[in-house]
Amino acid sequence: MDAEELEREASEPEPLEGTDQKPEAAEGQEESEEAACGAKKRVVPGIVYLGHLPPRFRPLHVRNLLSAYGEVGRVFFQPEDGFVRRKKKAAAASAAGGKKRSRYSKDYTEGWVEFRDKRVAKRVAASLHNTPMGARRRSPFRYDLWNLKYLHRFTWSHLSEHLAFERQVRRQRLRAEVAQAKRETDFYLRSVERGQRFLAAEGDSARPNGSWSFAQRPTEQELRARKAARPGGRERARLANAQDQARSSRGLLAKIFGAPPPSASVEEP
Repeated sequence: MDAEELEREASEPEPLEGTDQKPEAAEGQEESEEAACGAKKRVVPGIVYLGHLPPRFRPLHVRNLLSAYGEVGRVFFQPEDGFVRRKKKAAAASAAGGKKRSRYSKDYTEGWVEFRDKRVAKRVAASLHNTPMGARRRSPFRYDLWNLKYLHRFTWSHLSEHLAFERQVRRQRLRAEVAQAKRETDFYLRSVERGQRFLAAEGDSARPNGSWSFAQRPTEQELRARKAARPGGRERARLANAQDQARSSRGLLAKIFGAPPPSASVEEP
């Protein structure tokens, strides 16, 4: 038995000095722990905001340009307002002179780009901000600069909520404008109906043969005629005429003979 044990010990290799040898079970356990740690470190996406978009710049262009720096996810561009679009389209048609179809294309005002890793999004926003968009000379966006900003703690769900809120506000504003226009139209129609009823009550004086009648204040002659028509009014009218004639004759004599006015004729003591 002793001889067999000695042979077994001699056949086993001795460990080298300065090396850290671990059993295979320990190595497998470490690999499983590293895989678990990698699974726990979840990749968080990041969103970059584009404040300036040149004309004819499309989501496909930004995807092709930024995909060289990292994996790009979702891309959204905000189209320009409908009123501005119509004005640009009309200007393009007038510039074309109506001879050929205008080459106006739909433009965008701002955009959002989602990167799969937020670290890549931060690096892209910091390195490409205020740099030329197109690297080639023949690129139509060579003289346009990137306007990028990384949005901290901003997710795509926040963007969806913001866009939904803007759409709701736009619908409410449109609904309010339609209601205001309807109220103004109803008021105008009621005014027209009221005017028609008034004309019908007055005998339809709006016809060419008809004439408008207005009530005016009586003149002095009419007032005197009314007073004279009353009982005893003729005598009062004669007395008033006599007084007026006496006043006029007295003033005429004073002008001829230079008599002082009654207030100055009184002698002072």
